Amino acid sequence: MAQATLDPRPGLKIVVIDDDPTGSQTVHGCPLLLRWDAETLAAGLAHPSPLLFLLANTRALAPAAAAERVREICRALRPALERAMAAGTIASWLVVSRGDSTLRGHFPLEVEVIATELGPFDATLLVPAFLEGGRTTVDGEHRLHGRPVHESPFARDGLFAYATSHLPDWVEEKSGGRIPATAVDRIGWRELEAGGPALLRHLARLEGNVCVAVDGASERQLASLATAVRSLIAGSTADDGPGDGPGDGLGAGRPRRFLFQSAASLIQALASLPPQPLAPAALAALRRRGGDGPLPGLVLVGSHVPLADRQLERLLAAPGCVGVEVEVAKVQRLLEGPEPALLLASLEQAWGRRLADALAGGRTPVLYTSRGEARCRQAGERRALGLALAGVMARLAAAVAPALGYLISKGGITTHTLLADGLALELVELQGQLLPGLSVVLAATDSDQEPLPVLTFPGNLGDPGTLWEAWCWMETQAGPV
Repeated sequence: MAQATLDPRPGLKIVVIDDDPTGSQTVHGCPLLLRWDAETLAAGLAHPSPLLFLLANTRALAPAAAAERVREICRALRPALERAMAAGTIASWLVVSRGDSTLRGHFPLEVEVIATELGPFDATLLVPAFLEGGRTTVDGEHRLHGRPVHESPFARDGLFAYATSHLPDWVEEKSGGRIPATAVDRIGWRELEAGGPALLRHLARLEGNVCVAVDGASERQLASLATAVRSLIAGSTADDGPGDGPGDGLGAGRPRRFLFQSAASLIQALASLPPQPLAPAALAALRRRGGDGPLPGLVLVGSHVPLADRQLERLLAAPGCVGVEVEVAKVQRLLEGPEPALLLASLEQAWGRRLADALAGGRTPVLYTSRGEARCRQAGERRALGLALAGVMARLAAAVAPALGYLISKGGITTHTLLADGLALELVELQGQLLPGLSVVLAATDSDQEPLPVLTFPGNLGDPGTLWEAWCWMETQAGPV
C-alpha cells in the first residue's frame, strides 16, 4: 500500500468506530477493519498509521442490534488496547464514534454504549462538521451549503428524521428529552478561532461526560480543537501560556478523557496526517489489468436519497454505461412470500446474465435499485428490505469481481455489505481520495490477483455530476474531458 512516511514511534492511536464504511473520506494510509477478532485488532493497532477504523455498519441496524454491535466491538477492543499499551505498540488512545454529517444515525445510543464499556469520559464532543461536503456548524446551528440541515431531504429520512438544526435542541430531540438542551455545553467558532489557554481551560473544566456541541466552519477551527484535545489527553499544560498554573482549572496536568461523536473532518484534524501521497490519476491507475489491457469496471448504486437519483441519471446517460435495475418491488414481494431464498436466487441469475452481457459488450454495467423509498409498514421491515437488497447487489458484484478492474459502490449499507459479505474481507487498505470525500480502498479478493480498487461513495455527497466524474477518472485515469 502506498502511504506517506509516518512516525514509527509509539504514539496516540485514534480508533474510529464507523457506522458505515465512508467515514475515512478525509484521510489516507490506514486500515479499515470489517472484523474485530483479537488477531485482526492486533494487526490494526500495530499498523504505523495513527488511525484505525472499525466498520460497524450500525446505521443499517435497529437500535437494539446497533447497541449490541457497538458493545461487542468495545468488549473486544478494550483488551486489545491494553495489550498494545503493555507491549509499547501505542502510547495512548482515543475513540471517535463517526456518524453522518447530515445528522442521521443512532445518537446518543452508540456513544452511551461506548462510554459504558470504555469510559469514564470527561465529555462527549459532538462535532458534525464535514467541510469537504459543505456541512458546517456556526453558532450551534448545523448547516448544509449554508442552509439549516433540517430543511434538507436528509432530515426527512424514513428512519432517522429530525426537526431542528440547532445542535443542543437536536440532542434533546434525539435523546427523547433525557439530555435537555440546557445541559448541552457549547464551544463556538470564536472560541475555536482564538484557541490557546481559554480553550484549554474550557475543555479542562468539563467533567461527568457532559455533551458538548462544537462549531466547525474551517480547517483552522477544527485544528484548534484538535490541538487542545491532544494536549489535554496527554496531560500536558505546556501550551497554557505564561501565568497559568495549578490553580488555572487545568488540574495540574491530569490527563483528560474525551469521547467524540463526529463527522470525517475532525478525524483528519486529530490525526494531522501528511499530504496524501497518491494524486487522483495515480489512484485511478490502480485499476487492475489483464492480458489485453485494463479490466472493465462495475458501478453499484444502492443509495436512494434525491442526490443519488440525479447522479445515477447523469451516469446512465453516458454512452459507455448500461443500467441493470434491481426491481425493489419484486424483491419486496418475494421476501413476503414463501420460499424467498429460492425465488430470489432465480431473479439474481437473470440480473447476473445482464451484468455479464454488458461486460462482454465492453460497457460498464451500472447495477442499481429502483429509485424512491419503498413503502414499508414499520422500521424493521424497511431495514430488512434494505439489507436484503444490499445482499443481492453484493452477491452479484462478487460473482463478477475476478473479471473486474475496479468497482464503484455508492451508499454506506451497499458498500459495507459488498466488502464484508460479498467479498468476505477482514480488512481493506485505504489509499486516499479520488475526489473530495470519495475514498479508494484496495480489497485483496484473491491471492493470485492484484487487489481490487473499490471507490466508496457516500449516498449524500457531491453534485449531480460527481458519480459520472468518478467513473470517468476510473475509466481514463485523466478525469472528464
